Order: sequence, then C-alpha cells, then structure tokens
Amino acid sequence: MKTLACVACAVTMASTAAFPALAEEATGATPAPLLLGPVTLIGDGVAPTVGYQPKRSSLATGADTPLLDVPQAVSVVAAPVLKDQAVRTLDEALANVSGVTQGNTLGGTQDAFMKRGFGDNRDGSTMRDGLRTAMPRSFTAGADRVEVLKGPASTLYGILDPGGLVNVVSKMPELTQHGEAAAWVSSFGGGGGQVDVTGPLATGSNLAYRFVGDLQDTAYWREFGRIRQKTVAPSLAWYGEDTTVTLGYEYTRYQVPFDRGTIFDASTGKAVPVSRRERFDEPYNVTSGFTQLARIGVNHKIDSNWAVSVNYAYSHNWYKDDQARVTAYNARTGALTRRADATQDSNVDVHALRADVTGKAEFAGLRHQLLFGASYDHSDTLRTDLIRGSTSTAFNIYNPVYGRLAPSRNVVASDSDQTERLETSSVYVQDSVELGDRWIALAGLRYQHYDQFAGRGRPFNVNTNVQDGKLVPRVGAVYKVTPDASIYASWSQSFRPNSSISSYIGALPPEEGDAYEVGAKVELARGLTATAALFDLRKRNVLYSEVVNGLTVNRTAGAVRSRGFELDVAGDVAPGWSVIGSYSLLNAQVTDDPANKGNRLANVARSTASLFVTHDFGSVMGGTALRIGGGARYAGKRAGDAANSFYMPAYVVADAFASYDTELHGTPVSFQVNVKNIFDKTYYTSAVNNLGVAVGEPLQAVFQTKVRF
Repeated sequence: MKTLACVACAVTMASTAAFPALAEEATGATPAPLLLGPVTLIGDGVAPTVGYQPKRSSLATGADTPLLDVPQAVSVVAAPVLKDQAVRTLDEALANVSGVTQGNTLGGTQDAFMKRGFGDNRDGSTMRDGLRTAMPRSFTAGADRVEVLKGPASTLYGILDPGGLVNVVSKMPELTQHGEAAAWVSSFGGGGGQVDVTGPLATGSNLAYRFVGDLQDTAYWREFGRIRQKTVAPSLAWYGEDTTVTLGYEYTRYQVPFDRGTIFDASTGKAVPVSRRERFDEPYNVTSGFTQLARIGVNHKIDSNWAVSVNYAYSHNWYKDDQARVTAYNARTGALTRRADATQDSNVDVHALRADVTGKAEFAGLRHQLLFGASYDHSDTLRTDLIRGSTSTAFNIYNPVYGRLAPSRNVVASDSDQTERLETSSVYVQDSVELGDRWIALAGLRYQHYDQFAGRGRPFNVNTNVQDGKLVPRVGAVYKVTPDASIYASWSQSFRPNSSISSYIGALPPEEGDAYEVGAKVELARGLTATAALFDLRKRNVLYSEVVNGLTVNRTAGAVRSRGFELDVAGDVAPGWSVIGSYSLLNAQVTDDPANKGNRLANVARSTASLFVTHDFGSVMGGTALRIGGGARYAGKRAGDAANSFYMPAYVVADAFASYDTELHGTPVSFQVNVKNIFDKTYYTSAVNNLGVAVGEPLQAVFQTKVRF
C-alpha cells in the first residue's frame, strides 16, 4: 500500500510536468501560468454538510445561510455520497436530485441537464464555486460536493434558464496535514489513480496547500473507443485572522469518444434491434482537448457583522473532434447515410468576476441580512474550421463494416468562423429581514446589462447583435413553524437572451421566466434534512422558426410551462443508517408554438425518483469500519424531440457498494467495490433526435483501494 501511494504520487507529478507540453502541442503556444482558488465562505463555523446531511449553503442567498431559512429549494450531494457511490461524472451525482434529467450532451462530451424541464449543454447553468466557466465537464477530481439551486436564480447569477443552476464546490486547502492515494480498476477494462494531499506549508503556518492529481485510462464499453483524462489541481490558501486568500489552478487533458448513441426507428418508435454495444460511427469519432481553470479569491471580515469578498475566475477550453455523422436511416434495409464532419479548432474563454459585501444590521427594530454586489462576465466562443465531408450509404446496421468512410478535411467557408460573444455587467442588492422570531422576508433586485454578438461564415455574416438591460426581482418569505421546521413561498424571475450562430436573430427580445414556489423544510434532530416543493414556472419569448414564402424566419412568440412537485431527503435515519433520496412529478409542455403547442418538452421525464441507503456496521474482523449500501434510480418516459415523434422508455437502474477500512502495517487502508447497473438494464438517457439517442452504461464493477497518510 505504501508503494501504491508512492506510485500514485509519482504518476501525478510526472503528469504535472507533462501537461504544459501537451497544451503547447495542442495549440502551438505555451499556455500562460494561471492561478486558481475555491471561494471561501464566511459563516459561523457550522459545516455545510454533516455526513449525507446538508445543513447550510450560500448558493441561494449569497451569504452562508441555514437551509431552513432559504425561501427556495436547495439540494446537496455531499462528499460522503460521492465517495460511497464512486461518482466520476456529474450525471452520476445528479441522479440523486429530484427533477433533473440528462439533456443533449453533444455525443457525451459536455454536461447537459434539464432542471425542472429547462436546460441545454451551453446554457451557463453549471458553475464552479458560484462562477461561470468554459469547462465542458465540471466534475473533476478537484470537486468536493455538488449543490443544486432549484428555480430561477437570475437575481443573484444573471443570465439563466428558470429551471435552476448546478454548482460544483471545490476542495479547499486545509491546515491539518493529511492525504490519500487511490487506485481503481473497471470491469470495462483499464482504470486510474488519484492523489489528494493537503496541509500547512510549515508547522504553525497559516498558509495551506492542496494538490489533487487524477489519471484515468479506461476502455469505452461500446464497440470501440477509450476514455483518457488527466487532471492536476494545485491550490494555496492563506487563513489570516480576518482575511482569507485562495489561489490555485486546474488543468485537465481529455480524449473521449464522440458517441451519438443508437437509432430509434420512426415507424415503430423503438430502438433498432441490434446490440447496444454496436456503434454506427467510426473509430475516429473522438473529441480531444484540454481545459484550464484559474481562480483567485479574497475574503475579508471587516468586523463582527460585515464582510467583503472578491472572486475572479478565468477558464479556457480548447478541443477538436472528428465524427461520422448519421444523417438518414432506411428502416426497410437498415442502411445509413453518413457524412464525415469535424471541428478542427474550437476555443471557449470565460472571464467571471464577482464582488459582494454582506452584513448584518439592525434598524427600525428589525434584524437585516444585507447583500450588495456587482459582477462582470465575458464569454467568447470561436470555432474556426468546420469540416463537412461527402456522404456515404455504405454502412448497414445489420452488417456493420467500418472504415468505408474516411475522415474529411473539407473546410466549408459558410459554416466556419462560428463566433459568439456575450458580455454582461450587473449590480444587485438583497435584504433578508427577520420579522420577529418566526418570520423571515427576503427581497432582491438585479440590474443586468448585456452585449451579445454572434455569427459565422467567410465572409462573416452577423446573426445576432444586441445590447439591452433588464431588471430582475425576487421576493420570498419563510415561516419557522418550529426551530427545526419551516414553510416558505417565493416569486422570482429569470431571463436569457436569444442567440443563434446558424441563422439571423437580430434584436429579438430575450426569454423571460416567472416562477412561483411554495414548500416545506424539516431538519430532524437525528440528522435528516427534507425539502418538499410545489412550483409553477413559465417562460415566454421562446425562440422558434417557421417557413414564410419559402424562407426560414425566427420569431419569439413561443411559450413553455413547467409545474410540479419535488421531494428531496438526505441524512441519517437511524444510528449507522444514512439515506439520500428524491422524487419529482413534473408536467412540462409547450403552451404557444405554431407546430409544437401541447407537446412535452424533450428529454424531460414526467416523474423521476431515487433512493440510496447505506449502513455502517462498525468494527468487523479487526477492521475499523464496514459499510454496505445500495439503491435505485428511476426516470419516466421522455419525449425524444420537440415534435414528440418518439419517446424513450422509462427505466430503473440499481447500484450497490461495499467498503472496508482496516490497517496494514500501521497504515490506514480501505477497499471498496461498486457494482453499477446490477441487473444490466438497457436504458436510454437522452436524445438529440431519433438518429442520436444516448445509451446508458451496462453492468460495471469498479474496485478501488485507497491509502491514507
């Protein structure tokens, strides 16, 4: 085990030295050194999570607040849950949260989540420590926990869909020296290793460091392909008496299959009758690239009541891909029409800056929790060479022969130089007032100015060019029924500018949303938190296209609505027993559209549910702990496209794990095995259309051993 720790450290340090060279090779330029640090929240010292149980968050109010005092639903997937479930993707983490399903992941290369019916893979709703990033996959080895704020969040976070946002919270440097090294293998073939070390730079020092390194190289479970990913994340934190400064950097190099999935036959509404392992593309269907995330955060406690924080993040994502794209399917013969496409140079840069002043004050005989803030965000996307090759019909799903469609290098000028820039600046204010011992009233207002530009082509054609501003309000109220139970109500708005790279938009008005929510929360003494919510979300000015006199015209008269019920629970239900569970019942449909009125929103399940239970048996056979757990997740039938021309069937997937902690020669060691999709269920997670339906992973066993030092 000591040897394993040394090997893991050596691999990680070697990767650290190699990554700048990899970046130079990919772009032709040496990346500038950057710094990153997770946000430090100033609170009263109470941990945000205790085991599985979430207790506090700053996500919904901008200040560290007990969840019972927040007039909005917040779900948290804590670090012990991520450990027990051996989570390696954000999809796996969010399976524990109500009302969340997978959206269009761009062939499995990007995060995409439908939250209360709304979302896509570039909507900016997946953040890192409360700030926007360019990361295509936000969950890395540097993640500590995952938080989800349900409903509109534009008052605090700006341009967003009304369904909510996902926030990945980073691991922090600590002043207590400790570390661990882990290695794991998968039944798919291959595995990986990870090291996580933190502590003070010197005995008694207030300067702490953390280094996280991760290496993954596994076989893809379908016909061909591999998943390769390397991450290094060094960070520093200085903990002064009144000031905390955090710095750091995260670099990830990745190579993943670009897999659009299987095909649903339009005539039967079912998946084509071939093995789920079979792919309809080519071995060159690969996306490769790298991301950089840099942050600096300064938090200063002015006095016992007031604090100021300034946080800045810069992130960059570069990637290229090749794909054999399926464009048509002949249901009678099984023949596919495929085209060799590619994106050879794509760059996304995001700058995010936020400054907040929070404080407690008393006037007019009332206690106030105040927030004053300003933010600036700038995102810039440029995809230079867009490849569009010739088509081929020399592939049959019932007799697949690969290699008959070569990759193309035919640059199409009219599709190239795809550009989208969005610059926003805002100021916001919020007041949470304690009206006696039981009532809390919250009101907030944000003014957001945005400048948006998009287009494509050589010569360049501008499709979107608009500047505008928007006031976004929110109000809410909480009634403390008891010190451990509350009920709440809220109304809030959201907005998101319409934009298109592919077709002319001009200065169409932005999407705007309204949300009404009522709910109840309880925090039981034994360690269980539960939140139940009823909500009604409506979004208008939704972009749609129609053909007028043979020409495609974009309009914004569309409207959609989502209403439903959600329940989330997490914590301890009895000594040694932990649980995290969720349930949602959702009706999301189009309410105004020339073609799709009355249709269900694509990739949105009417109902979802999950339950995961663990039991700690304590000391067994000389070890210090034996933990066993398992559970299941359910997603109902989902429409596969906007026209509702087909539906993906409902599914239930079961998982289980067992872990054992012991000592070998005085060194703490743990062994863990996770079995995912125990019953080897075939299921479908999301769709672009009937020619691209993502297939869920089959039965997989993952064995991990970990050394603590």
